[in-house]
Amino acid sequence: MTPRNDPARAPTRALGQVGEAAAARFLERRGLVILARNLRSRLGEIDLVARDGPTLVFVEVKARRGLPGDPPEAAVDARKRARLTRLALGYLAARRLGERSCRFDVVGVSLDETGGVTGVRHLRHAFDLEGWTS
Repeated sequence: MTPRNDPARAPTRALGQVGEAAAARFLERRGLVILARNLRSRLGEIDLVARDGPTLVFVEVKARRGLPGDPPEAAVDARKRARLTRLALGYLAARRLGERSCRFDVVGVSLDETGGVTGVRHLRHAFDLEGWTS
């Protein structure tokens, strides 16, 4: 059984879907246009791709349920940032978008025990391509 089909991961997948939907609504209310959701490649997945004026925005969504503590967005570590950078560069190359203005945002979604959204935190320019070498 592959991890994607693992029944034990079903609650995590559902949690992620709730978080991504909440993040998309939040960003749209702030004027961003959602271009793609759950964009998959052999390297991984980009949760949301959006446009903010002329800027292309790659969005990582982190949803967490439970008590306050580390915010959900704290889970975007250096390894995850490197993977997102590679995914974004692949997206730009595949669509021949070249030197397009882009940024990386992180949206943390807090959920209560029933899966209801209790908070959304949007970190614009959460990280960038500094130090990246292909």
